Amino acid sequence: MFSVSVRSHMMIAHSFRGELFGPAQELHGATYVVDVIFQSKSLSEDGVVLDIGRATDALHAVLADFNYKNLDDDPTLVGKNTTTEFMAKVVFDRMALRIAAGELGPGSERVTQMKVTLHESHVAAAGYEGPVSR
Repeated sequence: MFSVSVRSHMMIAHSFRGELFGPAQELHGATYVVDVIFQSKSLSEDGVVLDIGRATDALHAVLADFNYKNLDDDPTLVGKNTTTEFMAKVVFDRMALRIAAGELGPGSERVTQMKVTLHESHVAAAGYEGPVSR
């Protein structure tokens, strides 16, 4: 399996509901380093999984919806605990839509798997991975 990864970051604010979260029930901030790995069984005619520049631009565009924002105010996330795991799936889904729309350029139609990891710190991360459906 071939792979290509791109990285960016986002800074968000949010709060959680539920005793499990203790003090994180209060509004707090997080800075995530976000990695997306694209996997393909074959390479394009140009010898790539996909265009790294377009993948980077797509990731920046997805994260721009959340960067420097309070996730508690986002109408698409109302009523959700925007945990790191949950947000990894949100990023995954939005990147998958961009792949399906052809925004990542030639070769991206060969991408069969994707993994999104949000690093909360140098010792903690969470992610989501799965098949990329068309």
